[in-house]
Amino acid sequence: MSTELLQQAAANNHWGAIAPELLVGCLALLLLVLEIVLPKARHEIIPSVAIVGLLGIIGGFVMNYHSGFIDQTTFNGLLRHTGTGQFMRLFFLLAATGVSVLGVVALKRQVMPKVEFFTITLVVTGAMMLLSQSNHFVMLFVALETITVGFYVLVSYTRTNPLSLEAGLKYLIMGALSSGILLFGIALLYGVAGSQALTASTTDPMNFDALRIFLYANPDNVIAAIGIVLVLSGVAFKIGAVPFQIWIPDVYQGAPTPVTAFLAIASKAAGFAILLTLVTVFDGYQSLVVTVLSVMAMATIIFGNLAALTQHNVKRLIGLSGVSHAGYLMIGVIAAIHVPFAVGAICFYLFAYMLASLAVFGVMTHVAGDDDADQDLDHYTDLAKTHPFLGTVLGVGLGSLAGIPPLAGFMGKLLVFLAAFEAGLYPLLGVAVLGVIISIYYYFGWIKAAFFPQWRPPVMEGDDPIPEPTHQPVSTAAGIVLATAALASIILGFYQGPIGQWLGLG
Repeated sequence: MSTELLQQAAANNHWGAIAPELLVGCLALLLLVLEIVLPKARHEIIPSVAIVGLLGIIGGFVMNYHSGFIDQTTFNGLLRHTGTGQFMRLFFLLAATGVSVLGVVALKRQVMPKVEFFTITLVVTGAMMLLSQSNHFVMLFVALETITVGFYVLVSYTRTNPLSLEAGLKYLIMGALSSGILLFGIALLYGVAGSQALTASTTDPMNFDALRIFLYANPDNVIAAIGIVLVLSGVAFKIGAVPFQIWIPDVYQGAPTPVTAFLAIASKAAGFAILLTLVTVFDGYQSLVVTVLSVMAMATIIFGNLAALTQHNVKRLIGLSGVSHAGYLMIGVIAAIHVPFAVGAICFYLFAYMLASLAVFGVMTHVAGDDDADQDLDHYTDLAKTHPFLGTVLGVGLGSLAGIPPLAGFMGKLLVFLAAFEAGLYPLLGVAVLGVIISIYYYFGWIKAAFFPQWRPPVMEGDDPIPEPTHQPVSTAAGIVLATAALASIILGFYQGPIGQWLGLG
């Protein structure tokens, strides 16, 4: 009998369904092998292998985008392949490629191991791709912890920088706390849904489909409600929602700039990918979920924008502005409960946010000095005049993040706000519009520093002025990434094209 069960289980393991993740894992192993077999003088080609490998995987994925596994569960219910999951897999591959290019630029200034950075980035990317397809709490937790452990290392990667080590320690402590809260919530849901006193079902209570059915049948269970709140709180840590955002400014400042970009883009998107899944699982407790997310969304938008107003360090500024973006996206998640169109709007918002963030973080990577954590607004004075390309890319990226038409960020916000309007979320919509108005001040303060400089007395150390950091020259690969991100932000503001069709927006 056991042999038959094993055969049945193996028959459901469709390895072709996770071919991109397998290829990403093999690419990570290949980098380690190359580090061993190649002479040290040739190790400089390994980052190029990682980037070219990611581009190859992206090409293969796009050609097989509409695979036969869509809307199917595989691996005995651990994974569910959906259209949104497909989009998120492509999203994470693109984000990893951009971050890897920025990593090449940033690591040139650091006497640090190079190969391990790209290997860990690939492992984290594969885990994010699996997380976006999770259909089981075991899969969710293992994938989420793989991501978190990878970021523990990446955040503190510049081990010679005290701020990087401090950021790594804070992320470790807060990440462990969030994992504990999440796991406790999962344990409560498992205990309740697996209780024979409440259900005679023999299905796995950790499976999202089975749990959804149980919650519909038991809409007033107090322990289940507590478990749902704890699970949502654990995910809120990952996306940086209030009141679980306390780690963001210090971690964003201390982490190497490419890692900060990876956190801001991919880690946030992974949290929202799983949040979109969980709100459907918890649909039996819809009023509770909407209440919790609504309070978080309003507080997140208000706190993120107000806290960013006083920031002079641009890494802390972009981190706190990212908190406000999490609030806008949470409004989209709430709207998705009532309006299916909102799911596509969230995906488009995330894509526009990725393009704008890659543009801004790409410029930050080139402007940063040897002390990566020390990035002040004054360092961008007259940037548009001294480095027109970097200044233009920065202006487009910040304009898109601010939601200025006709850039992609404006369309992303507009689509999410339209979904919120259709769902009748008028109070949330009012807070969101107010947040956008406030954000214009600090985004345009940064643009003003780059395009409309004002003379300031030099910062002195003793009798000598402290020199500003020397800008990195823009390599061909980095130039392509920055130009692509800026141009795509402009084009998608006018025409959403195939992306809009994939997401059901056109």
